[in-house]
Amino acid sequence: MSRWKPDARSRLEKAALELYNAKGFDATTVAEIAARAGLTERTFFRHFTDKREVLFPNNNPLADLLTKATTNAPTDLPPLEVITHALTQAAPLFEERADLVRQRQAVITANPSLQERELAKLAALATTLTHALRKRGLNTATAALAADIGIATFKAAFEHWTNDPDRHPLAHHIRQTLNTARHITTNHPYADDTTTTPPPPECEG
Repeated sequence: MSRWKPDARSRLEKAALELYNAKGFDATTVAEIAARAGLTERTFFRHFTDKREVLFPNNNPLADLLTKATTNAPTDLPPLEVITHALTQAAPLFEERADLVRQRQAVITANPSLQERELAKLAALATTLTHALRKRGLNTATAALAADIGIATFKAAFEHWTNDPDRHPLAHHIRQTLNTARHITTNHPYADDTTTTPPPPECEG
């Protein structure tokens, strides 16, 4: 029996990420990716329009998943709890491909132009969440603020997860980071810092 091989798209993705990390994104060619995957350049272009799409696929299901999770969250949840629910629902999408996701992140971290593309993608996700929260009845300003906080929190949690030596689940990092965000907004800034001197009171005059 012949050994089972993953589908062409997966083989190309795996080969591309290995080469991007070994040689650098800019130095890697489509021909090299195809050769490493044991496929042709024509096959590569059946699945991806260019090298960048390997990292930023057009058919990414994350936006739809976040919209659905936000829409279906219990109606009595406050905005940040809705965001927590949506992001943790999306976490398995990353966890089931953890090794490839970490490789992808290493490539992006090493390339400033790819970092800009990643930030644009996160901004688009914030817009997606804003629309979903608006449909739950929030006004535009509140929905946008909650979405921006949620995506900023996700970015921080994602970075912790990709670098976590203990391999805690992404959902764990999302909840922990959102709890930190709540702490920042609800506690006195000097309550837990004995080394910082509060600003002096304003002089009366």
